[in-house]
Amino acid sequence: MEGPGVTKVVLLACGSFNPITNMHLRMFELARDHLEDTGQYSVVKGIISPVGDGYKKKGLIEAGHRLAMARLATESSDWITVDSWEGLQPEWMETAKVVRHHYEELLAAEQNHDDVDTVKYAKKRRIEEKYIESSAQHRRRDGPQLMLLCGADVLESFGVPNLWKQEDIDEIVGRYGLVCITRSGTDPHRFIHQSDTLWKYRKNIHMVNEWVTNEISATHVRRALRRGRSIRYLLPDDVVRYVREHDLYSAESEQKNAEVVLAPLQRYTGTSSS
Repeated sequence: MEGPGVTKVVLLACGSFNPITNMHLRMFELARDHLEDTGQYSVVKGIISPVGDGYKKKGLIEAGHRLAMARLATESSDWITVDSWEGLQPEWMETAKVVRHHYEELLAAEQNHDDVDTVKYAKKRRIEEKYIESSAQHRRRDGPQLMLLCGADVLESFGVPNLWKQEDIDEIVGRYGLVCITRSGTDPHRFIHQSDTLWKYRKNIHMVNEWVTNEISATHVRRALRRGRSIRYLLPDDVVRYVREHDLYSAESEQKNAEVVLAPLQRYTGTSSS
């Protein structure tokens, strides 16, 4: 969908993808349908950005495996891609920094499209200037918009003490915007109402109802694997084969980082172990 008044959108999903499931992929399709139904947006790209090993989440297997599975899962998609920048960082990167990185990449691509002979330094300077000047009230009208795609659990995690910096929430929701896929048992509208920050930026939050309920979760998949149960049709077939070939997800792997405090909590509270 193109035309005057239609904003191009790139959707970015950050998370563990441990492993990637059919529901992760389904979120992109739901978000695209919802945004394009408004007549205001044209979704041109989806980006999956698996978190790096430095996140220290319990049971988180190596980023190399999670990236490989995500690439296999998206091979058949003509618009969803996988980006390894976040996953290969030696330390955990705040989501706001990841969003900022991809926005700058988006602007760089636009600059290259406009003027392939631009001097690199000058191009970087213009990117930084446009980034600084942009705001919730003055988004670029002539270029793509980046939105963070997430589930209701991520939205509600904004309220967990020391998991997010307040300025990061302001930046992600206020500057870029969210597309939130609801799950049964969650009430994101109530959470937005109870949060002064989210209420302030509520017009930047697009709520998408999943009427065909799908409760696939990576946690359930890992549990099934530990118990020797079938995971077929929960993950793309190529991902199922990859898991089997590499013998991923066991009782041992689930205990990885069990005694380590999650990276955000380490960084924001100064602790390193439970």
